[in-house]
Amino acid sequence: MLMFAIESGEMVESIERQANSAGIRHGAIVSLIGGVDEFTVSTMPAHDATEDIVSTYRIPGEMHGAGEIRDGKVHVHATFAIQGDRAVAGHVRSAIIGTWFARAYVIPLAQT
Repeated sequence: MLMFAIESGEMVESIERQANSAGIRHGAIVSLIGGVDEFTVSTMPAHDATEDIVSTYRIPGEMHGAGEIRDGKVHVHATFAIQGDRAVAGHVRSAIIGTWFARAYVIPLAQT
């Protein structure tokens, strides 16, 4: 298992960069944890699972999630705890790290 640390910048891009540097084209992101300054997630509308509703939150959030690396691309789903004891969840399109950190724990996989 490898641990990719993100101290600042865009999280998804950083995980992809670090995976590429480690030679990982396929892997399981078994745990994702940290705190973000802002984030963008997408979810599916009730009437059409092939569409995306994209929402950006310019507020900090505590994050946990999991995902995969397939063909060098990161695919992560996460939940963000935000002010008011609320949670926002979905497919992570972007997450900006600055105040805190994020760590992705990755198990490399053979190509499938």
